[in-house]
Amino acid sequence: MPSRPDSDRWLFGVTLALCLFGAVMILSASAVTAEQLYGHSYIFLVRQAAWLLLGLLGMFVLMRTDYHKLRQPAVIYAVLSTVLVMLVSAFFLDRSHATHRWIRFGPVGIQPSELAKLAVILYLAWFLDQKRRGKDSMEFSKEDFLDMVLPALAPILVCAGLILAQPDLGTSVDILLFATTVLFVAGLSWKWIATGVAVALPALYLLVTLAPYRMARFLSFWDPGADPQGAGFQLRQSLIAVGSGGLTGVGLMESKQKLFYLPEAHTDFIYAVICEELGFIGAVLVIGLFVVYGRRGIRAAFAAPDAFGRLLALGITTMVLWQALINFAVVLGMVPTKGIPLPFVSYGGSSLLVMLLGTGVLLNISQQAREA
Repeated sequence: MPSRPDSDRWLFGVTLALCLFGAVMILSASAVTAEQLYGHSYIFLVRQAAWLLLGLLGMFVLMRTDYHKLRQPAVIYAVLSTVLVMLVSAFFLDRSHATHRWIRFGPVGIQPSELAKLAVILYLAWFLDQKRRGKDSMEFSKEDFLDMVLPALAPILVCAGLILAQPDLGTSVDILLFATTVLFVAGLSWKWIATGVAVALPALYLLVTLAPYRMARFLSFWDPGADPQGAGFQLRQSLIAVGSGGLTGVGLMESKQKLFYLPEAHTDFIYAVICEELGFIGAVLVIGLFVVYGRRGIRAAFAAPDAFGRLLALGITTMVLWQALINFAVVLGMVPTKGIPLPFVSYGGSSLLVMLLGTGVLLNISQQAREA
């Protein structure tokens, strides 16, 4: 039985709330920095607003577009090929912040690694749906591993490898996390996942130890006080901001750490500013919004009318939740520092656009879902 047309209003509402809340916090966290760098306090807010309008337009279009049209092989391969070309092209362009993460069109820049997230989810949902048709069981056998899992992972590993070479370890790990989640729900045994983790750990160890800046971040994670003016500076300032907020915060626009103490205050570490200005109550409310998003997304996934919609919705939902979880953990000093923005909230046009486009697809799936 089809759901009522307004069944996804909570998902739509929480997405809009996160975006608008993010715009307010971006203004609060960046006004002083923007004035210092550009002579205009609202420059980051204006840029974010432009991306927000573009993202909302894309979200509305995808809300009205039957998600089954995305299942066409021509669409899948076109999206995946375009993203791969963009990831490769970034290496032939000028470096930005010592990395090859950006493709710039005049004043506008876009991160192909963000687009790769949606491409990976779309491909994985389509591929698994094609392979699982006609199967009585959703569990993967050893034969299925060679016939399904490895071909499914091949494009994902290529994307993750190119992103890792930019270098961007955090995003590549993020992609592998939500891709593994989709594979697990599709029937991949935890034993295969454990084997994959066991194989990945030595590689992760080498990636950290052979890169001095990653090793410095890892050591500062264990002991931020060991290098308070160097590798541990950002984490220490983040924890100071979080601790300064107390229960109710110091007040909106009143953060002290954003005044050139906390690096990336309006991007990757905006949650620290939220904790300082709005306190424990504001921090928990933000987490609550993501809990609502996750609940509605998972509801849409398991009420989807077909396997493709179920896997697609699950992939989009876990993409948002994994990224939010990693950002929370980084800001609170629970994992080593990585440049992972908080979905819908942090400053960054590419991330915001991808999250809104994914939500548009999720909303369409929700509209076609069966009654839970």
